[in-house]
Amino acid sequence: MTEAHALQANAVTLGYGDRTVVRDLDLDIAPGRITTIVGANGCGKSTLLRSLARLLRPSSGQIVLDGASVHARPTKEVARIIGLLPQSPVAPEGIAVADLVGRGRHPHQTMFSRWSPRDYEVVADALEATGIAELADRSVDELSGGQRQRVWIAMALAQETDVLLLDEPTTFLDVAHQVEVLDLLTDLNAAHGTTIVMVLHDLNLAARYSDRLVAMKNGRVHITGTPQEVVTVEHVEEVFGLANRVTADPVSGKPLVTPIGRHHVG
Repeated sequence: MTEAHALQANAVTLGYGDRTVVRDLDLDIAPGRITTIVGANGCGKSTLLRSLARLLRPSSGQIVLDGASVHARPTKEVARIIGLLPQSPVAPEGIAVADLVGRGRHPHQTMFSRWSPRDYEVVADALEATGIAELADRSVDELSGGQRQRVWIAMALAQETDVLLLDEPTTFLDVAHQVEVLDLLTDLNAAHGTTIVMVLHDLNLAARYSDRLVAMKNGRVHITGTPQEVVTVEHVEEVFGLANRVTADPVSGKPLVTPIGRHHVG
């Protein structure tokens, strides 16, 4: 099992240049659980995730990892605890799949250390878990969008962090592969206790696969709680501006949102 870590945003304000995206936000990430951040486009979901990953420094407030500012800790130390799959990662030109996945092992190696049997084992397991073992020697440049996304997820798995942050991990994937990836993350959480924080656009997938949801609106946390607490008709209307009905998912029992077109209200 992985180690439980306390990751928090304390009164953080985030932005780019003069543009503020997130303002005075507080959030505690539940250790060992799956948390998904949802909300309308532009509400600050990805910006918040980047700050949790130490890629974006708050203009005020701080991101706290185990009681200390994440920016006060050495980069490599943080990289052994927190892994990130960004929204649009870019691979070096011509790199092979196995080599890119192997880069996930860098936080566990020193400048002069050679690859250990453990490194090879973890990379092989990550390739197998994401269904891309047969692509190991292929150039990433030759792959489809969906295949590339699975390579990036494999690299994140190979990093073997206790906390895994993923920004839209189902991007470019068809429905079957979306479910496969989310099942994989659920299995990782169940088997190892890995804390997983995702940004997803699909509210129904977020509700089905998450222990907790964080619904953002206009750069603030509008509501956080279990899927049953967050996904209600009222909250979906408030956060997404969407007329809707909420029923129980017949498979998972989690809330299931059905949009109502303006010609079908009543």
